[in-house]
Amino acid sequence: MTSLAVANPGSLIQSVDWVAIAPPLIAAVAALAVLVTDLFLPERHKKWLGRLTAAGLALALIALLPLTGGSPRATFCVQNVTGGTDTQPIGGSAAVGCSYVADHFALVFQLLALGGALIAALLSVHTVDDEKLPRGEYWFLLLSSATGAALLPASRDLATMVIALEVASLPAFALVALRRDGRGAEAALKFFVSSVTATAVMLLGVGFVYAASGSLHLGAVAQGLEHAPGQLKPLAEAGAVLTLVGFAFKVAAVPFHFWVPDTYTGAPLPVAGYLSVVGKAAGLSGLALAITIAFRPYAHTWGLVLAVLAAVTMTVGNVGALRQRFDTRYSAVRLLAWSSVGQAGYLLVPLAAAGYAPTGADQLGATAAYALIYGVVNLGAFGVVAAVGRRAGTSVDDFRGLFARRRWTALALAFFLLCLAGLPPGVIGLFGKVVVFRAAVDAGLGWLAVVMAVNVVIALYYYLLWTARLFAPAAEVPTGAAVETERRLPVSLTATLGLTASAAVVLSVAPQLVLQVAGGSLF
Repeated sequence: MTSLAVANPGSLIQSVDWVAIAPPLIAAVAALAVLVTDLFLPERHKKWLGRLTAAGLALALIALLPLTGGSPRATFCVQNVTGGTDTQPIGGSAAVGCSYVADHFALVFQLLALGGALIAALLSVHTVDDEKLPRGEYWFLLLSSATGAALLPASRDLATMVIALEVASLPAFALVALRRDGRGAEAALKFFVSSVTATAVMLLGVGFVYAASGSLHLGAVAQGLEHAPGQLKPLAEAGAVLTLVGFAFKVAAVPFHFWVPDTYTGAPLPVAGYLSVVGKAAGLSGLALAITIAFRPYAHTWGLVLAVLAAVTMTVGNVGALRQRFDTRYSAVRLLAWSSVGQAGYLLVPLAAAGYAPTGADQLGATAAYALIYGVVNLGAFGVVAAVGRRAGTSVDDFRGLFARRRWTALALAFFLLCLAGLPPGVIGLFGKVVVFRAAVDAGLGWLAVVMAVNVVIALYYYLLWTARLFAPAAEVPTGAAVETERRLPVSLTATLGLTASAAVVLSVAPQLVLQVAGGSLF
């Protein structure tokens, strides 16, 4: 059992554990600093706002280090009047109800959220200039969204989770809409309408759960639902289903995925990469916390529902990616969008398996491990597409012969695609799929493991087709046609891609380290 470090939970005036809340707090302070600085900074110096954003996110990541050792830390706690266990962190218990718990689960997803936001910020430096996006607004919105994404994994009551989810989502709508063209406005509108609908349904579900359990703290909700009167059980079950809808939308699980292709296509490419990794990580962490703590009394029910949802999501995502024509405009972004839907199905598999396990700890470790792997390689793929798209197009056919023009860029994209496919040299992608596959088999979900294996084979086809185009001969240019000489990538953009590729290589060289950090020893 893991004990929580809580300061004076019974006191009416409590001290705040500033070290525990430092990562999201630093991101929030950096957002305010960017907003205020933008008001007074001359236009010619506003490029420094991007550097301030990156520095703030880097400091937030550094703030995770003091939390990595010792017991989980909690703050914003209330004493349980019954004297029992009111809030139960994953893998442990405490005699208090805490709204914020910095345990290993929270730290892994905060690392993914803040690290993904940092990579997206570095990729955005030149996108903001190329597309003439408003600098102050862009960096403020990115930091604000990252704050919500970092807060959600540490939240331990439904109210804080809803607030964190909205703090992560609302700035993302505006980020998508910052591109001043029809595609950006249409993408933001679809994203906004779908998200608002999901949030309204989720709030209704939270209200039902509160009425049935009498509490919003996750551990207390589990106890309340377990001992709820018979006449309130239908209300509690309906509330649990409706609450999970909001998280399913953020994860882009079918049938809440329709916004993904159009939103990714209309958004600036770094924002699309950010949504595919950080937005998904936020929703996934909230879903994991809700089902494994608050709705644990209904484990077998949501376990089966999530298993079916995972199978349908990965199938729809991979079939959608398979149907993309490589010669159409934006096909590279749309293929990655549908691929991210398929990857969401893989991420749901361990969560479904958690419904059939005594505690769900090992299965949640598998989810965290795969999310970390997916986040690095998917952001890398979006980064290469953003880099190539600066001077070329964003259809898959535009990448034909890239190896002859930009050798290292082509090799980086090939590595990321092979990681997503789970093929050597992208060993880490194969390792992640094996971890997820094992979670399904250990839970007795053999049929889901078979569905996953079939989908992995389907995904191999389009990943390998794209990879083959990188090394194919370039299309011939008609005689007399003007040939545009491709410029070198900016040093900062090259360094960002190199950093992302290096992280993926390190993970591939030591895959067992991933399981130890984000898997087996997570809880």
